[in-house]
Amino acid sequence: MAQVKRIGVLTGGGDAPGLNPAIKGLVYRAADHGIEVVGLYDGWRSLLSPLGAVLPLDRSRVRRWDRDGGTNIGSSRTNPFKAIKEGGERVDRSDEVVANVANLGLDAIVACGGEDTLGVAARLYSKGVPVVGVPKTIDKDLVGTDYSLGFDTALRNVTEVIERSRTPAGSHGWVQVVEVMGRHAGHLALWSGVAGGAHMILIPEHPFRYERIYELLKQRLGETVGKPPDRERPRYSVIVVAEGAQAEDGELVTVDDRHDAFGHARLGGIGEVLARRIMAETRYEARSVALGHPQRGGAPSPVDRIMGLMFGARAADAIARGEFGRMVSARGIAPACELSLVEITTVLGKTQTVDIERHYDTERYHLKEIGM
Repeated sequence: MAQVKRIGVLTGGGDAPGLNPAIKGLVYRAADHGIEVVGLYDGWRSLLSPLGAVLPLDRSRVRRWDRDGGTNIGSSRTNPFKAIKEGGERVDRSDEVVANVANLGLDAIVACGGEDTLGVAARLYSKGVPVVGVPKTIDKDLVGTDYSLGFDTALRNVTEVIERSRTPAGSHGWVQVVEVMGRHAGHLALWSGVAGGAHMILIPEHPFRYERIYELLKQRLGETVGKPPDRERPRYSVIVVAEGAQAEDGELVTVDDRHDAFGHARLGGIGEVLARRIMAETRYEARSVALGHPQRGGAPSPVDRIMGLMFGARAADAIARGEFGRMVSARGIAPACELSLVEITTVLGKTQTVDIERHYDTERYHLKEIGM
């Protein structure tokens, strides 16, 4: 096996806290192996150009990056297998990526991302590109690993907003609906809802019934709207809903009819739909707030800093050993977990969803062990 001398690192999909620590961990450990690292700007898009958009990375440049949220080398949802050509047509440009890896003198690629980004990496590996993956998604829905970068920070951010939502809701006697990210998996909605003291939590893994929501609100709030405080009964409710949650008699709620390069619709709006239904079908006042992209913003939490550094270092070790076509995997409770490698194809066509049999009470729309 030829010695690896120069590698590229890219971040694809949505930004997430923990990516910059991962890049730092990669650069530091790569230096120990005598490997040069360059950052590839804006994900797979950078490799659709013969010259690319690269940033030389060394220890002095990335020394403080573990404190930064987002990604300092940019990101995109570019899919080389369905890239846009002149005229707007989507075509397979993956051969250009393979050629440009060679043009840039790269011996391997480290791809940090979720199912889509790592799915591209897996397909490029089958075409001869040496790749190693680093798992990143605030949805925590990647199979093959117990932790994905960004989840802990997003969990903290969302929990804080849920807690803050209880103040105006309690002051005015509202039903406050908080919409959070989660296309196919409700991990973020479930655990932030529990931590933030939500009354109900609606997740993609189990369709909800509007009538049941009205029943649960009536049980909690009673008949009187805006009643005085009562020790025996609260005067407000907070409902957390994942953007991918659906009613039994409804469809996914989307922002518009556009789709990205991976075929995903832009979800959003289920919180507002639910709030309007509550006001139309009950006597309760309801308000909605969609957290959007700020829920994954800000500096990484201690867990995401540590996990990022560990993931990046483990990826560098894998490259130095020629262990390509793999993804770094964490097993156990982060950050005191065991790191290993799994086949990168593990992520293809699969989603790690909430185990509703174990964790979700489908009658109370809450954590099974609590049932608030």
